[in-house]
Amino acid sequence: MFAISLGDGAELRPLEPWQAAEFLAHMDRGRDYIGRHVGLPDAAADLDSARRWLQSYADKAAADTGRLYGIWLDGLLVGGVLFRVFDAAEGTCEAGCWLEPNAAGRGLVTRAVRVIIDWAVHERGMHRVEWQVSAANTPSINVAKRLGMTRDGVLRENHPYRGVRQDTEVWSVLAPEWCAATNGH
Repeated sequence: MFAISLGDGAELRPLEPWQAAEFLAHMDRGRDYIGRHVGLPDAAADLDSARRWLQSYADKAAADTGRLYGIWLDGLLVGGVLFRVFDAAEGTCEAGCWLEPNAAGRGLVTRAVRVIIDWAVHERGMHRVEWQVSAANTPSINVAKRLGMTRDGVLRENHPYRGVRQDTEVWSVLAPEWCAATNGH
């Protein structure tokens, strides 16, 4: 298994079905915080559903349609980043993230997403990386800004979440922009 250092005791690693118990414990620690804007805690409500969700991403990885990575801080799973959508033929993908509250504010998500965008652009030839985020999720919007993404627009009341229709902001970065901002690396 590989691990990529994110600095400060943090690592980025694949997050796989065999880690369902660790993933569920992580969800339980951050369930309310993570669930404010994303449905992941609802999708991983118990061990079986956590394993199924992780397996769905293992299946996406095998089909080359998505990827999932965990963020470990000092050996504890505290969050993750993913390609929810990965369309190699079209050259587009959608990145996303989540983090439990005790790990927030350390730059872990920004560093982790930089790693996966670098891979998507430089290794896989992605042209457009999207970031879709609830308009109420200021920390995630700030990640998009730190990554140098451009706000493409707002999908008004497009997503019903826990009984309330929410706006979704769409942010993106194009490969030439990413390469210019990262000096081609």
